[in-house]
Amino acid sequence: MKNLLVAQSGGPTSAINATVAGVIAAAYTSDMVDAVLGAQNGIQGVLEERFIDIREKIRSAHDMEQLCQTPSAALGSCRLKLKDLEKDKEQFEKIIEIFRKHEIAYFIYIGGNDSMDTVDKLSQYCSMKGINDITIVGAPKTVDNDLVGTDHCPGFGSAAKYIGVTIAELERDCHVYAAKAVTIVEIMGRNAGWLTAASALARVNGAKGPDLIYLCEPAFDNERFITDVKKCLKTQNSVLVAVSEGIKDKDGRYVSEQVQSGAVDAFGHSYIAGSAKVLEELVRNEIGCKVRSIELNLMQRCAGHISSETDVEESRMLGMKACQCALDGEGGMMAAIVRKNDSPYEIEYTAVPVSSVSNEEKTVPKDFINQEGNDVTKKMMDYLIPLIQGEAKPAYQNGIPVHLALYE
Repeated sequence: MKNLLVAQSGGPTSAINATVAGVIAAAYTSDMVDAVLGAQNGIQGVLEERFIDIREKIRSAHDMEQLCQTPSAALGSCRLKLKDLEKDKEQFEKIIEIFRKHEIAYFIYIGGNDSMDTVDKLSQYCSMKGINDITIVGAPKTVDNDLVGTDHCPGFGSAAKYIGVTIAELERDCHVYAAKAVTIVEIMGRNAGWLTAASALARVNGAKGPDLIYLCEPAFDNERFITDVKKCLKTQNSVLVAVSEGIKDKDGRYVSEQVQSGAVDAFGHSYIAGSAKVLEELVRNEIGCKVRSIELNLMQRCAGHISSETDVEESRMLGMKACQCALDGEGGMMAAIVRKNDSPYEIEYTAVPVSSVSNEEKTVPKDFINQEGNDVTKKMMDYLIPLIQGEAKPAYQNGIPVHLALYE
Protein backbone atom coordinates (compact mmCIF):
# COMPACT_ATOMS: atom_id res chain seq x y z
CA MET A 1 0.00 0.00 0.00
CA LYS A 2 0.94 3.61 -0.55
CA ASN A 3 -0.75 5.97 1.88
CA LEU A 4 -0.65 9.75 2.02
CA LEU A 5 -0.34 11.68 5.28
CA VAL A 6 -1.17 15.38 5.64
CA ALA A 7 -0.61 17.58 8.69
CA GLN A 8 -0.79 21.23 9.72
CA SER A 9 1.55 23.25 11.90
CA GLY A 10 2.09 26.71 13.35
CA GLY A 11 -0.52 29.42 13.73
CA PRO A 12 -3.95 28.71 12.22
CA THR A 13 -5.48 30.81 9.43
CA SER A 14 -8.76 31.23 7.60
CA ALA A 15 -7.46 29.32 4.58
CA ILE A 16 -5.20 26.51 5.80
CA ASN A 17 -8.05 23.99 5.67
CA ALA A 18 -8.58 24.81 2.00
CA THR A 19 -5.00 23.63 1.45
CA VAL A 20 -5.86 20.37 3.20
CA ALA A 21 -8.94 20.11 0.97
CA GLY A 22 -6.74 20.55 -2.11
CA VAL A 23 -4.39 17.80 -0.95
CA ILE A 24 -7.35 15.49 -0.27
CA ALA A 25 -9.01 16.23 -3.63
CA ALA A 26 -5.82 15.43 -5.56
CA ALA A 27 -5.19 12.29 -3.51
CA TYR A 28 -8.76 11.02 -3.91
CA THR A 29 -8.48 11.14 -7.70
CA SER A 30 -5.09 9.43 -7.90
CA ASP A 31 -4.63 5.69 -8.32
CA MET A 32 -1.22 6.09 -6.63
CA VAL A 33 -2.80 6.66 -3.19
CA ASP A 34 -4.56 3.94 -1.23
CA ALA A 35 -5.50 5.73 1.99
CA VAL A 36 -5.44 9.39 3.01
CA LEU A 37 -4.50 9.99 6.64
CA GLY A 38 -4.42 13.14 8.72
CA ALA A 39 -2.06 13.66 11.65
CA GLN A 40 -3.58 15.41 14.65
CA ASN A 41 -1.44 18.30 15.92
CA GLY A 42 1.23 18.28 13.25
CA ILE A 43 4.58 16.54 13.63
CA GLN A 44 3.82 16.04 17.32
CA GLY A 45 0.86 13.87 16.32
CA VAL A 46 3.08 11.99 13.86
CA LEU A 47 5.51 11.11 16.65
CA GLU A 48 2.57 9.98 18.81
CA GLU A 49 0.87 8.11 15.92
CA ARG A 50 -2.39 10.02 16.29
CA PHE A 51 -3.81 9.56 12.81
CA ILE A 52 -7.34 9.76 11.43
CA ASP A 53 -8.74 8.21 8.25
CA ILE A 54 -9.73 11.22 6.14
CA ARG A 55 -12.12 9.16 4.00
CA GLU A 56 -14.28 8.60 7.08
CA LYS A 57 -14.58 12.37 7.57
CA ILE A 58 -14.65 13.80 4.04
CA ARG A 59 -17.15 11.76 2.03
CA SER A 60 -18.72 14.26 -0.36
CA ALA A 61 -18.20 17.47 -2.31
CA HIS A 62 -20.29 19.19 0.38
CA ASP A 63 -17.87 18.03 3.08
CA MET A 64 -14.95 19.27 1.01
CA GLU A 65 -16.52 22.69 0.53
CA GLN A 66 -17.36 22.95 4.22
CA LEU A 67 -13.74 22.13 5.05
CA CYS A 68 -12.61 24.95 2.76
CA GLN A 69 -14.89 27.39 4.58
CA THR A 70 -13.85 26.29 8.08
CA PRO A 71 -11.24 28.56 9.69
CA SER A 72 -8.35 27.52 11.94
CA ALA A 73 -6.56 24.15 11.64
CA ALA A 74 -9.09 21.32 11.33
CA LEU A 75 -6.37 18.73 11.98
CA GLY A 76 -4.97 20.66 14.91
CA SER A 77 -1.54 22.24 15.06
CA CYS A 78 1.64 22.25 17.11
CA ARG A 79 4.71 24.32 17.93
CA LEU A 80 7.21 21.47 17.89
CA LYS A 81 10.49 22.02 16.05
CA LEU A 82 12.58 18.99 15.16
CA LYS A 83 16.11 18.89 16.53
CA ASP A 84 19.15 19.29 14.31
CA LEU A 85 20.07 16.21 12.31
CA GLU A 86 23.61 16.20 13.70
CA LYS A 87 22.43 16.32 17.31
CA ASP A 88 19.57 13.81 17.39
CA LYS A 89 19.01 11.27 14.64
CA GLU A 90 16.71 9.18 16.84
CA GLN A 91 13.77 11.53 16.28
CA PHE A 92 14.11 11.19 12.53
CA GLU A 93 14.58 7.43 12.73
CA LYS A 94 11.37 7.21 14.77
CA ILE A 95 9.40 9.24 12.22
CA ILE A 96 10.56 7.05 9.32
CA GLU A 97 9.78 3.95 11.37
CA ILE A 98 6.25 5.27 11.95
CA PHE A 99 5.86 6.07 8.25
CA ARG A 100 6.82 2.50 7.35
CA LYS A 101 4.52 1.04 10.00
CA HIS A 102 1.54 2.92 8.50
CA GLU A 103 2.74 2.46 4.90
CA ILE A 104 3.04 6.18 4.35
CA ALA A 105 4.71 6.95 1.04
CA TYR A 106 3.81 10.65 0.87
CA PHE A 107 3.90 13.26 3.64
CA ILE A 108 2.63 16.79 3.06
CA TYR A 109 3.27 19.33 5.80
CA ILE A 110 1.40 22.65 5.71
CA GLY A 111 2.85 25.56 7.61
CA GLY A 112 5.19 28.52 7.83
CA ASN A 113 8.90 29.03 8.36
CA ASP A 114 9.42 26.52 11.15
CA SER A 115 7.21 23.94 9.43
CA MET A 116 9.29 24.24 6.26
CA ASP A 117 12.34 23.66 8.46
CA THR A 118 10.75 20.32 9.44
CA VAL A 119 10.15 19.44 5.77
CA ASP A 120 13.73 20.35 4.94
CA LYS A 121 15.23 18.31 7.79
CA LEU A 122 13.12 15.23 7.03
CA SER A 123 13.95 15.49 3.33
CA GLN A 124 17.66 15.81 4.12
CA TYR A 125 17.47 12.75 6.37
CA CYS A 126 15.79 10.69 3.66
CA SER A 127 18.39 11.78 1.13
CA MET A 128 21.23 11.03 3.54
CA LYS A 129 19.87 7.55 4.25
CA GLY A 130 19.02 6.77 0.64
CA ILE A 131 15.29 6.58 1.41
CA ASN A 132 13.57 7.08 -1.94
CA ASP A 133 10.18 5.46 -1.30
CA ILE A 134 8.97 8.25 1.02
CA THR A 135 8.37 11.71 -0.46
CA ILE A 136 8.09 14.77 1.78
CA VAL A 137 6.66 18.04 0.47
CA GLY A 138 5.75 21.38 2.03
CA ALA A 139 2.74 23.62 1.41
CA PRO A 140 2.98 27.26 2.53
CA LYS A 141 0.79 28.87 5.15
CA THR A 142 1.25 31.99 7.23
CA VAL A 143 -0.76 35.13 7.84
CA ASP A 144 2.57 36.94 8.31
CA ASN A 145 3.32 36.50 4.58
CA ASP A 146 7.02 36.18 5.37
CA LEU A 147 7.88 32.97 3.49
CA VAL A 148 10.41 33.43 0.71
CA GLY A 149 10.04 31.59 -2.60
CA THR A 150 6.35 32.42 -3.04
CA ASP A 151 4.72 35.71 -4.05
CA HIS A 152 2.37 35.47 -1.08
CA CYS A 153 1.15 32.92 1.43
CA PRO A 154 -2.23 31.27 1.97
CA GLY A 155 -3.98 32.88 4.90
CA PHE A 156 -2.46 36.29 4.33
CA GLY A 157 -5.11 37.51 1.87
CA SER A 158 -7.94 36.72 4.28
CA ALA A 159 -6.14 38.27 7.24
CA ALA A 160 -5.40 41.35 5.11
CA LYS A 161 -9.08 41.59 4.16
CA TYR A 162 -10.14 41.35 7.82
CA ILE A 163 -7.66 44.07 8.79
CA GLY A 164 -8.70 46.37 5.94
CA VAL A 165 -12.40 46.02 6.78
CA THR A 166 -11.82 46.39 10.52
CA ILE A 167 -9.76 49.56 10.08
CA ALA A 168 -12.37 50.99 7.68
CA GLU A 169 -15.11 50.42 10.25
CA LEU A 170 -12.93 51.64 13.11
CA GLU A 171 -12.30 54.85 11.21
CA ARG A 172 -16.05 55.50 11.12
CA ASP A 173 -16.24 54.93 14.88
CA CYS A 174 -13.26 57.16 15.71
CA HIS A 175 -14.45 60.20 13.81
CA VAL A 176 -17.84 60.73 15.49
CA TYR A 177 -16.56 62.95 18.35
CA ALA A 178 -15.21 66.51 18.24
CA ALA A 179 -12.67 65.93 21.03
CA LYS A 180 -8.98 65.35 20.27
CA ALA A 181 -8.23 61.62 20.42
CA VAL A 182 -5.68 59.07 19.20
CA THR A 183 -6.44 55.41 18.52
CA ILE A 184 -3.51 53.02 18.05
CA VAL A 185 -4.16 49.60 16.51
CA GLU A 186 -1.54 46.89 16.99
CA ILE A 187 -1.35 44.36 14.16
CA MET A 188 0.58 41.09 13.95
CA GLY A 189 4.05 41.04 12.44
CA ARG A 190 7.29 40.23 14.27
CA ASN A 191 9.87 41.16 11.65
CA ALA A 192 7.70 41.56 8.54
CA GLY A 193 5.11 44.31 8.32
CA TRP A 194 2.84 42.88 5.62
CA LEU A 195 -0.24 42.64 7.84
CA THR A 196 0.15 46.16 9.20
CA ALA A 197 0.50 47.41 5.63
CA ALA A 198 -2.90 45.82 4.92
CA SER A 199 -4.49 48.50 7.12
CA ALA A 200 -4.12 50.79 4.08
CA LEU A 201 -6.75 48.67 2.31
CA ALA A 202 -9.31 50.66 4.31
CA ARG A 203 -8.72 53.41 1.73
CA VAL A 204 -9.64 51.50 -1.44
CA ASN A 205 -13.19 52.88 -1.66
CA GLY A 206 -12.22 56.47 -0.98
CA ALA A 207 -12.11 56.47 2.81
CA LYS A 208 -9.15 58.04 4.62
CA GLY A 209 -8.08 54.90 6.44
CA PRO A 210 -5.26 55.08 8.98
CA ASP A 211 -3.50 58.44 9.26
CA LEU A 212 -0.18 56.81 10.10
CA ILE A 213 1.18 53.31 9.40
CA TYR A 214 4.35 52.02 11.06
CA LEU A 215 5.78 48.75 9.83
CA CYS A 216 8.51 46.85 11.65
CA GLU A 217 11.08 47.21 8.86
CA PRO A 218 12.12 50.89 9.38
CA ALA A 219 13.66 51.78 12.73
CA PHE A 220 10.99 53.30 14.98
CA ASP A 221 11.73 56.63 16.64
CA ASN A 222 9.58 57.84 19.55
CA GLU A 223 10.21 61.54 18.92
CA ARG A 224 9.37 61.26 15.23
CA PHE A 225 6.19 59.36 16.13
CA ILE A 226 5.04 62.09 18.51
CA THR A 227 5.85 64.73 15.88
CA ASP A 228 3.75 62.83 13.32
CA VAL A 229 0.79 62.54 15.67
CA LYS A 230 0.94 66.22 16.69
CA LYS A 231 1.02 67.23 13.02
CA CYS A 232 -2.15 65.24 12.37
CA LEU A 233 -3.90 66.68 15.43
CA LYS A 234 -3.33 70.22 14.16
CA THR A 235 -5.79 69.66 11.30
CA GLN A 236 -8.15 67.00 12.67
CA ASN A 237 -9.66 65.79 15.91
CA SER A 238 -9.15 62.06 15.56
CA VAL A 239 -5.94 60.27 14.61
CA LEU A 240 -5.92 56.58 13.70
CA VAL A 241 -2.58 54.77 13.82
CA ALA A 242 -1.72 51.25 12.63
CA VAL A 243 1.45 49.76 14.10
CA SER A 244 3.25 46.42 13.81
CA GLU A 245 3.68 44.48 17.03
CA GLY A 246 7.35 44.06 16.05
CA ILE A 247 8.42 47.70 15.68
CA LYS A 248 12.02 48.14 16.85
CA ASP A 249 14.25 51.10 17.68
CA LYS A 250 17.50 51.92 15.86
CA ASP A 251 19.36 49.43 18.08
CA GLY A 252 17.02 46.58 17.06
CA ARG A 253 15.23 46.46 20.42
CA TYR A 254 11.52 45.70 20.29
CA VAL A 255 9.48 48.67 21.53
CA SER A 256 7.20 46.21 23.32
CA GLU A 257 10.06 44.87 25.46
CA GLN A 258 9.19 47.63 27.93
CA VAL A 259 6.06 45.67 28.87
CA GLN A 260 7.23 42.09 28.24
CA SER A 261 8.72 39.48 30.56
CA GLY A 262 11.41 38.27 28.17
CA ALA A 263 9.78 34.83 27.87
CA VAL A 264 10.09 32.90 24.60
CA ASP A 265 7.93 30.35 22.79
CA ALA A 266 8.80 26.78 21.75
CA PHE A 267 10.74 28.07 18.74
CA GLY A 268 12.77 30.55 20.81
CA HIS A 269 10.79 33.57 19.57
CA SER A 270 10.25 36.37 22.08
CA TYR A 271 6.69 37.26 23.03
CA ILE A 272 6.41 40.77 21.62
CA ALA A 273 2.77 41.91 21.84
CA GLY A 274 2.30 45.25 23.55
CA SER A 275 3.79 47.88 21.23
CA ALA A 276 0.49 49.77 21.02
CA LYS A 277 0.23 49.90 24.80
CA VAL A 278 3.73 51.45 24.99
CA LEU A 279 2.77 54.05 22.38
CA GLU A 280 -0.50 54.76 24.20
CA GLU A 281 1.45 55.74 27.30
CA LEU A 282 3.85 57.79 25.19
CA VAL A 283 0.99 59.80 23.64
CA ARG A 284 -0.66 60.24 27.04
CA ASN A 285 2.55 61.58 28.57
CA GLU A 286 3.77 63.70 25.64
CA ILE A 287 0.49 65.02 24.20
CA GLY A 288 -2.07 64.54 26.95
CA CYS A 289 -5.14 63.95 24.78
CA LYS A 290 -7.51 61.01 25.00
CA VAL A 291 -5.76 57.89 23.70
CA ARG A 292 -6.53 54.20 23.50
CA SER A 293 -4.75 51.14 22.14
CA ILE A 294 -6.31 48.08 20.52
CA GLU A 295 -4.75 44.68 19.77
CA LEU A 296 -6.37 42.77 16.91
CA ASN A 297 -4.43 39.76 18.19
CA LEU A 298 -5.86 36.31 17.34
CA MET A 299 -8.97 37.72 15.66
CA GLN A 300 -7.05 38.66 12.51
CA ARG A 301 -5.92 35.05 11.94
CA CYS A 302 -9.14 33.09 11.67
CA ALA A 303 -11.97 35.42 10.70
CA GLY A 304 -13.58 32.89 8.38
CA HIS A 305 -16.75 34.95 7.97
CA ILE A 306 -14.79 37.53 5.99
CA SER A 307 -12.27 35.35 4.18
CA SER A 308 -10.99 36.34 0.76
CA GLU A 309 -12.39 34.07 -1.94
CA THR A 310 -9.13 34.52 -3.86
CA ASP A 311 -7.15 33.40 -0.82
CA VAL A 312 -9.28 30.31 -0.21
CA GLU A 313 -9.15 29.23 -3.86
CA GLU A 314 -5.39 29.76 -4.15
CA SER A 315 -4.89 27.83 -0.92
CA ARG A 316 -6.86 24.91 -2.33
CA MET A 317 -4.85 24.95 -5.54
CA LEU A 318 -1.56 25.01 -3.62
CA GLY A 319 -2.71 21.91 -1.73
CA MET A 320 -3.33 20.18 -5.04
CA LYS A 321 0.07 21.32 -6.32
CA ALA A 322 1.81 19.99 -3.20
CA CYS A 323 0.06 16.65 -3.58
CA GLN A 324 1.05 16.42 -7.23
CA CYS A 325 4.68 17.14 -6.32
CA ALA A 326 4.55 14.28 -3.81
CA LEU A 327 3.00 11.88 -6.33
CA ASP A 328 5.66 12.88 -8.89
CA GLY A 329 8.41 12.07 -6.39
CA GLU A 330 9.52 15.70 -6.07
CA GLY A 331 10.63 15.52 -2.43
CA GLY A 332 12.12 18.45 -0.57
CA MET A 333 9.96 20.94 -2.45
CA MET A 334 7.40 23.55 -1.39
CA ALA A 335 4.39 24.47 -3.52
CA ALA A 336 4.49 28.17 -4.38
CA ILE A 337 2.88 31.04 -6.28
CA VAL A 338 4.52 33.15 -8.98
CA ARG A 339 2.81 36.44 -9.78
CA LYS A 340 2.82 37.25 -13.47
CA ASN A 341 0.85 40.49 -13.34
CA ASP A 342 -0.91 42.83 -10.89
CA SER A 343 -3.68 44.11 -13.15
CA PRO A 344 -5.21 42.04 -14.50
CA TYR A 345 -4.12 39.76 -11.70
CA GLU A 346 -2.36 36.67 -13.02
CA ILE A 347 -0.44 33.92 -11.21
CA GLU A 348 0.88 30.44 -11.80
CA TYR A 349 1.61 27.57 -9.43
CA THR A 350 5.09 26.13 -9.13
CA ALA A 351 7.38 24.47 -6.60
CA VAL A 352 10.67 25.62 -5.07
CA PRO A 353 13.33 23.76 -3.07
CA VAL A 354 12.32 23.94 0.58
CA SER A 355 15.99 24.32 1.52
CA SER A 356 15.82 27.83 0.02
CA VAL A 357 12.75 28.66 2.12
CA SER A 358 13.32 27.28 5.63
CA ASN A 359 14.68 29.70 8.21
CA GLU A 360 14.56 32.60 5.74
CA GLU A 361 12.26 35.60 6.07
CA LYS A 362 10.61 37.83 3.47
CA THR A 363 10.28 41.38 4.73
CA VAL A 364 8.56 44.34 3.08
CA PRO A 365 10.69 45.92 0.30
CA LYS A 366 11.85 49.49 0.86
CA ASP A 367 9.95 50.79 -2.16
CA PHE A 368 6.69 49.55 -0.60
CA ILE A 369 7.21 52.01 2.31
CA ASN A 370 7.18 55.81 2.03
CA GLN A 371 10.35 57.82 2.69
CA GLU A 372 9.06 59.10 6.03
CA GLY A 373 8.50 55.54 7.25
CA ASN A 374 4.94 56.28 8.34
CA ASP A 375 2.88 54.94 5.42
CA VAL A 376 2.94 52.60 2.41
CA THR A 377 3.29 53.33 -1.30
CA LYS A 378 1.22 52.60 -4.40
CA LYS A 379 3.41 49.54 -5.05
CA MET A 380 2.18 48.05 -1.81
CA MET A 381 -1.44 48.76 -2.71
CA ASP A 382 -0.99 47.18 -6.16
CA TYR A 383 0.43 44.10 -4.43
CA LEU A 384 -2.33 43.85 -1.80
CA ILE A 385 -5.57 44.61 -3.63
CA PRO A 386 -5.76 41.45 -5.81
CA LEU A 387 -5.36 39.21 -2.76
CA ILE A 388 -8.58 40.30 -1.03
CA GLN A 389 -10.97 39.98 -3.96
CA GLY A 390 -14.19 38.00 -3.55
CA GLU A 391 -16.00 36.89 -0.44
CA ALA A 392 -16.01 33.36 0.89
CA LYS A 393 -19.53 32.09 1.51
CA PRO A 394 -19.67 29.90 4.62
CA ALA A 395 -22.93 28.11 5.35
CA TYR A 396 -24.91 29.62 8.22
CA GLN A 397 -27.20 27.88 10.66
CA ASN A 398 -29.09 29.66 13.44
CA GLY A 399 -27.28 32.84 12.44
CA ILE A 400 -23.76 31.40 12.98
CA PRO A 401 -21.36 29.82 10.43
CA VAL A 402 -21.24 26.01 10.44
CA HIS A 403 -17.76 24.52 10.73
CA LEU A 404 -16.43 21.05 10.03
CA ALA A 405 -14.55 19.12 12.73
CA LEU A 406 -12.15 16.38 11.65
CA TYR A 407 -11.54 15.15 15.19
CA GLU A 408 -12.87 15.72 18.69
